[in-house]
Amino acid sequence: MPRRYLDPRNDLVFKRIFGEHPHILVSFLNAMLPLDPDAMIESLEYLPIEQVPQVPLLKNSIVDVRCKDKMGRQFIVEMQMLWTDAFMHRVLFNASKAYVRQLEKGEQFELLQPVFGLSLLDDVFDEESDEYFHHYRMVNVDRPACVIEGLQLVFIELPKFKAANVPHRLRRMWLRFLRETGNVKDTASQEKLQTDLAAAGPELTEAMDLAGEAAFSLGELEWYDRYWDAVSVERTLKSGVYAEGKAAGYADGRQEGRQEGRQEGRQEGRQEGRQEGRQEGRQEGRQEGRDEAKREILARLVSQGMAEADARTLLGL
Repeated sequence: MPRRYLDPRNDLVFKRIFGEHPHILVSFLNAMLPLDPDAMIESLEYLPIEQVPQVPLLKNSIVDVRCKDKMGRQFIVEMQMLWTDAFMHRVLFNASKAYVRQLEKGEQFELLQPVFGLSLLDDVFDEESDEYFHHYRMVNVDRPACVIEGLQLVFIELPKFKAANVPHRLRRMWLRFLRETGNVKDTASQEKLQTDLAAAGPELTEAMDLAGEAAFSLGELEWYDRYWDAVSVERTLKSGVYAEGKAAGYADGRQEGRQEGRQEGRQEGRQEGRQEGRQEGRQEGRQEGRDEAKREILARLVSQGMAEADARTLLGL
């Protein structure tokens, strides 16, 4: 019987692997972050996490891993199962807070070191792009090569990841680890995954071993299952809210369309009425003027002795 592995996207497993083994996290961050070749991470020190969720409710998950390297750069890592509009603002807030809290009162600003926020999303937030990797930093909009160092945010959309489209081998293997570990069903696929990961580095092999079911207690396995229950509930609620919002938006749009249509119709009707009234008024005025002139000519002709019938025929009356 093949060994069972747990899904590393689960909060419990993710923190066990990346929050307790700094050498594994070093490999992972070097693969995920857009670091210069001469500025790769060599070692890490974990920093306290301000809020650790006691129950597997996603809304309580603030930061999974927070650490810094020997250069003083800080790294905030989070695994998020669902995207919400507030999530990016929360990530920016956490990264900004980590940046400004580096200094004690009276210390010089030159001591500040960059902060990187890495968010792994098991969801899609950018529907207009096929890219899975999103890198944000502060640049001059007219000269993007001019960068203000300080904060950098990376969002990785796991559902968009396709191994064939990722040339960076170590990044490709780590993303496969996140997507496939605990989810391949047959023995052959599991063995191939193990072989591929082992070829990419010992840290990947160790990470997969740490995801083994045998490494967790019965209480932790129960917590693991409850986490997925919470994810399922939140996804259902999110889907329901989206559907309700879409339906409400459609209804509101129809109502607003009717109101705008009536308003525009009234407005256009008034404008067309005025225009047609002016046009008809001009035409009627001209016609009345012609008729009045003919009547005056008719009177003169009759006064001069022409028979009225003949005069009418002549004038077309």
